[in-house]
Amino acid sequence: MTQLDTRIDLYTKAAEETASGVIRLYSTSFGLASRLLEAPCRRHIENIYSLVRLADEVVDGVAGEAGIDAAEAGQMLDRLEADTERAMETGYSTNLIVHAFAHSARHVGITSELTTPFFQSMRADLSETTHDEESFSRYVYGSAEVVGLMCLKAFVKDRDYTEAQHEQMVSGARALGAAFQKVNFLRDLAVDFDALGRSYFPGVTPDSMDEETKNRLLDDIDEDLAESARALPLLPAGSRKAVGLAQALFDELGVKLRQTPADKLLTHRVSVPSARKAQLALAVAAGWLPGGKWRHEKRTKA
Repeated sequence: MTQLDTRIDLYTKAAEETASGVIRLYSTSFGLASRLLEAPCRRHIENIYSLVRLADEVVDGVAGEAGIDAAEAGQMLDRLEADTERAMETGYSTNLIVHAFAHSARHVGITSELTTPFFQSMRADLSETTHDEESFSRYVYGSAEVVGLMCLKAFVKDRDYTEAQHEQMVSGARALGAAFQKVNFLRDLAVDFDALGRSYFPGVTPDSMDEETKNRLLDDIDEDLAESARALPLLPAGSRKAVGLAQALFDELGVKLRQTPADKLLTHRVSVPSARKAQLALAVAAGWLPGGKWRHEKRTKA
């Protein structure tokens, strides 16, 4: 073997190939956006996504379908977190997904400052079925905003920014993660409530969902997306288009959610048609980025 083809290198390559398959199978939107990333950065984002998805599946149905109760699922999540923390220290795990994540975490500087709140939010799904404003903010931060911050570390690795620019990108990464999560909460409202017994938005249940409530929630999401859009031009060219496409796809979901009657959200999962996804991907690849004016025009026409 050459110096660049050691056993650990081969193992890491296998781990990253495994991680890459997760995003392709689980998310057409993020899978499509990730194709616009430069290769090294794309690997890191795929590695991050795979661990997030692995933990999410422990609490969101797969473990339950396998006959695992909440108490045992909690123990599994504890072991996954411990394995992740150990792998971030040593650079190795017998779990290929954890190994891939740890490889990226060590490379771009992700620490337990971000993984700890993530696992705390995942753990909350096993015991908390409703949220007040405080617990909702804490949950969204841990389950989504820190994921945005993990990705940001991969995007800006080895690049210099002013303190003000970095703060703007941090704010944008957190806002985009929050927007993604809230959009999914809204379009999965009935499923989360009926299948998992959860109601994420404080004071909102399927029975209380009406047009006023729906639009209030979407107004909040639009504010998050506007904050994210302000940070887009600061991102490196190798990641800007991918993030822009991800934002555009969820922006489009927001438009469609606004156009969908509140009562229909309880029986129909809103999605962006494949043709529209392709149209947005072509526009972003050609240099267009989503922004506040575009969003406002779309909302006005809705």
